[in-house]
Amino acid sequence: MVKMVIWSVLGYSLVLMAQGFYSANDDVVELNPSNFNREVLQSDSLWIIEFYAPWCGHCQSLTADWKKTATALKGIVKVGAVDADQHKSLGGQYGVRGFPSIKIFGANKSKPDDYQGGRSSQAIVDAALNTLRTLVKDRMSGRSGGSDYSRQSGGGGGSKKNVVELTDDNFDRLVLDSGEVWLVEFFAPWCGHCKSLEPEWAAAASAVKEQTKDKVHLGAVDATVHQGLASRYGVRGFPTIKIFKKGEEPEDYQGGRTRGDIIARALDLFSDNAAPPELLEILNADVLKKTCDDYQLCVIAVLPHILDTGAAGRNSYLEVMMKMAEKYKKKMWGWLWTEAGAQMELEASLGIGGFGYPAMTAINARKMKFALLKGSFSETGIHEFLRDLSVGRGSTATVGGGALPKINSVDAWDGKDGELPVEDDYDLSDVDLDDDIGKEEL
Repeated sequence: MVKMVIWSVLGYSLVLMAQGFYSANDDVVELNPSNFNREVLQSDSLWIIEFYAPWCGHCQSLTADWKKTATALKGIVKVGAVDADQHKSLGGQYGVRGFPSIKIFGANKSKPDDYQGGRSSQAIVDAALNTLRTLVKDRMSGRSGGSDYSRQSGGGGGSKKNVVELTDDNFDRLVLDSGEVWLVEFFAPWCGHCKSLEPEWAAAASAVKEQTKDKVHLGAVDATVHQGLASRYGVRGFPTIKIFKKGEEPEDYQGGRTRGDIIARALDLFSDNAAPPELLEILNADVLKKTCDDYQLCVIAVLPHILDTGAAGRNSYLEVMMKMAEKYKKKMWGWLWTEAGAQMELEASLGIGGFGYPAMTAINARKMKFALLKGSFSETGIHEFLRDLSVGRGSTATVGGGALPKINSVDAWDGKDGELPVEDDYDLSDVDLDDDIGKEEL
């Protein structure tokens, strides 16, 4: 008789191990890697999920209460179960180390909370309802969760707000239809390498946004939630970084994972795809101030008077400047020009002094330092000047007065040759030029 009981218990245990604890007739949703994303992560519902192993005695003891919990919460809170012995990868994603493990997937599905309460159906139901009330209250106050990139674990290092959270709903509109350059990280919240990358990615996003004037973007896709996007782009491991450019197939990012590596690659992409910076004439104080405030350096040329060069000569100088602006566009410098004599106070503050045109200077408005071109005003001469500046060589001086000088408002050049001023004609026909005028009689 005892042997029969033992064999019956063993047989029941073997059936559980072979078939799992729950069936289609139960209110418990059996979850696995093929349906977990659809049922849980993409759902707005609150889920409470048991990760179990069929051979675990405590899991077998919990089965009846878990079914009772699911029936009590039916239509209110979703109750699921994962055979983590069979689906080890799914348990591993959420740090399951022992059985049974119960996790609550609420506002932030990427980072579920561990349930630490009692194992009776009443205790579990109470915990689920308390979590539900908190979730509703947060939604009423405008706070909502989700797979927000900023909720990943990890250290600081940059403003996470500059990393654009990309989803199935907004990816095409923000990335593919934008016509701009994107670096997109596909991550998984449980991935250790992704957590290590997070502060670097956030810091790079902030720097790249500033240095490219928001023309290159860094985004992030939670590939465990948006599996369709990950599948579309062949993502097989985490983190995977891909580069998206207008009209081209995405390419894999092959660089380093530090913020410096990421920023350097982003700036390369920016310079490859950006138009050369605009070359502006200094027409008023606003043009000078905005350009020199917005950029690390503003390069200023003082060109000969239009009467000295004509339109053709001036255009040749401007063409040289545009070629240099194209060559150094990665530096994100501002480019300005003015006519000799139009901004005398500016010339004086930079030591140009009214002679030696064309002249060129580069100003760092933050430090109020400038450097003068000593070589020829040619592609070679300007390249050597700017190359030295870019690596920290070359002599500098302080802007006269320690501030940008007064700037005159002038009319824009019309693109034509200059004309000498026309003097007024005088009619001398009525003027008496008698030789005796002015003579005194003796």
